[in-house]
Amino acid sequence: MALQKADKETAVEKYISIDIGGTAIKYGIINENGRILERREMRTEAEKGGPAILEKAVGIVNELKGRDAQEAGEISGICISTAGMVDTEKGEIFYAAPLIPNYAGTKFKAVMEKKFGIPCEVENDVNCAGLAESMSGSARNSSSTLMLTIGTGIGGCIVLDNKVFHGFSNSACEVGYMHMFDSDFQTLGAASILSNKVAERKGEPLQKWSGYHIFEEAKAGDETCIQAIAEMVDILGRGIANICYVLNPQTVVLGGGIMAQEEYLKGKIQGAVAGYLVPSIARCTTITFAKHRNDAGMLGAFYHFMEKHGKYRRR
Repeated sequence: MALQKADKETAVEKYISIDIGGTAIKYGIINENGRILERREMRTEAEKGGPAILEKAVGIVNELKGRDAQEAGEISGICISTAGMVDTEKGEIFYAAPLIPNYAGTKFKAVMEKKFGIPCEVENDVNCAGLAESMSGSARNSSSTLMLTIGTGIGGCIVLDNKVFHGFSNSACEVGYMHMFDSDFQTLGAASILSNKVAERKGEPLQKWSGYHIFEEAKAGDETCIQAIAEMVDILGRGIANICYVLNPQTVVLGGGIMAQEEYLKGKIQGAVAGYLVPSIARCTTITFAKHRNDAGMLGAFYHFMEKHGKYRRR
């Protein structure tokens, strides 16, 4: 579904968008039409903790806002996508995994607005990815979208009519924690399990078996790699089907690093999901792969900001 500017203005507004992940921070400038004008990246250095990440984010805004004011006018807002559970009203982190120490309580919105005097909005990274795919990606024109990002863990979000469903306490669709087989969905189904399984079964060092290497060996016929991927696909199929029984989404979008293997995985995952769904639901559920990939966080943060500030209306 396309976006249309609510009020015509002579100058094109621009926004700083920051996507904070566990490994990298992607950032840049997006114009009011959703076009990414530039992209940059730096290491997150998550081990340094929440205060250091906040300091990096402030530095990014200082850099881009100061330079842009000189070159082409003022920045109209700051859009942030981040790992962790986010209170979208307060614009702060209220829960984060140990990957980023002392991240809970990080007050992005309050700090940015006080320091720079322009509005700032913050949203969870998976929610941003789902919003980006719903607005202008693989789930465009879908009335209900389930977004899953599959990497080190598994994150999820549900988007209804282009609005993220947050749940009562901003914790909706934390599907990685779903209990499965005396474990949980992300422990069993995330990409990280592949390396552990293959290294253990071959009796070789873990560092030898990256996800990319495992897929290359599987394509070449390595039975250990083929079997490990098949087990992961089965877990994903079971987990996705269980979520579909509850949410009944029109579209399921799969993202995250491992989904770069779309050609190898797409048919297998579609088949696994269909095998766990009753036919009447399987026929009405589209399984697809993310379009925006590395841009999803920045774009989703931008869409979230614009929605919060009533900058756009739906066509």
